[in-house]
Amino acid sequence: MATPGPAGAPTPQDLAEHALAASSADDCVVVVRDATSANLRWATNTLTTNGVMHALSVTVVSFVRSAAGTGTGSVTSTATTRDQVEVLVASADAAARASSPAEDVAELLGDRVSPDWAEAPEPTDVEVYATIAPALGEAFGRARSAGRVLYGFVNHEMTTTYLASSTGLRLRHVQPNGHVGVTGKSADLTRSAWVGAATRDFTDVDPLALDDELAKRLAWAERRVDLPAGRYDTILPPTAVADLMIDAYWYAGGRDAHEGQSVYSRRGGGTRVGDRLARPGVGLWSDPAAPGLECAPFVLATTSSNESSVFDNGLALGRTDWLRDGELTSLIQTRHSAAMTDLPVTPYVDNLVLEVDGASGSVDDLVAGTERGLLLTCLWYIREVDPQTLLLTGLTRDGVYLVEDGEVTGAVNNFRFNESPVDLLRRFSHAGATVPGFSREWGDDYFSRTAMPPLRVPDFNMSSVSQAL
Repeated sequence: MATPGPAGAPTPQDLAEHALAASSADDCVVVVRDATSANLRWATNTLTTNGVMHALSVTVVSFVRSAAGTGTGSVTSTATTRDQVEVLVASADAAARASSPAEDVAELLGDRVSPDWAEAPEPTDVEVYATIAPALGEAFGRARSAGRVLYGFVNHEMTTTYLASSTGLRLRHVQPNGHVGVTGKSADLTRSAWVGAATRDFTDVDPLALDDELAKRLAWAERRVDLPAGRYDTILPPTAVADLMIDAYWYAGGRDAHEGQSVYSRRGGGTRVGDRLARPGVGLWSDPAAPGLECAPFVLATTSSNESSVFDNGLALGRTDWLRDGELTSLIQTRHSAAMTDLPVTPYVDNLVLEVDGASGSVDDLVAGTERGLLLTCLWYIREVDPQTLLLTGLTRDGVYLVEDGEVTGAVNNFRFNESPVDLLRRFSHAGATVPGFSREWGDDYFSRTAMPPLRVPDFNMSSVSQAL
């Protein structure tokens, strides 16, 4: 149930309508985001902090037409009063008048109203943890008795977004977003493991199961094996696959590919749409209605870039297959870039799913079928090295394990890796069933709605030994 604001305070809809009325530009788009978050943090098996925060931000995008074209200006700031909104409007209008003509100009969408437009924002509070908080206490006690130390953080956010335009758009979307990350350490802090998960409401989070997984991994690490750099038969669980595939998605801009700037560019010009980039049976897709991964079903763009356009605000989103049966079928396209590339309009969608036809089983099944290799649980500090191949570099963290004769027999040192996620989709030898997979590198702040299979890659490139703990 929505929590009312202070008596007499303008609602998000009021702020949006006031901004539209105050603008002197030819057209105007307003995005109002009302967000609440509730979090718990713990260290050394003890809850340390908790809190609830609320924020209201307003973006005003102004459009001013002239003989030379249409200029745009976008301004975003915290705003809770009509006076503050008027300041934003004046700044956006002025920026639009001073700007050069926009190259992504297109007709603004209009005359579409969400049936729930008039409803209040949906908040969250610490009650979202009513079920897991007692289980966390039990996990702390179990860890303390067994000589484990737990550190972690849970966060839940509810963001209600209102999109309004002078052309008649009145759209509303409520986005729940939660995650949990837990690091377990041995009492002497020499062994470390991490587990994490994304969630919409924490009803599917089991702290005791997370603690069980940490206990198992810390037990594996009682034996330490030092290995040199090299190429290893490597098992990537869904979390680590998500770490890599998010980059494969983020760099899939249609314009960059068309202009020869990415791994999706065709030698000699154009894009690689229609080319087979992965093994047969591989599908990579996004869908705002994907169960458990639901996200905004329309474009929300506060600024324009190669992958987004303020002119596309309100554009309806559906399922988009980026890869189908191993073939590149779509790239991230605005209406402007789609016209440049002569390809369909396929905007960015805020989730990602990787599937392999016929794949089944779990990480444990991949381990059981591996004679000698590594189990790589999570990655961090991932950076692009070469856009033409999407070569990435990064470090392993909190758990690289040795697999021998189908069993995990110990932990090994950390490595720096150099790999291309696009190339991995061609080279992997085995895959499991697709399940929710939370990226440690990108999930906390940027992209948490992913579902991935575990993959086994026969020659994953550990380019050097890392001294990171």
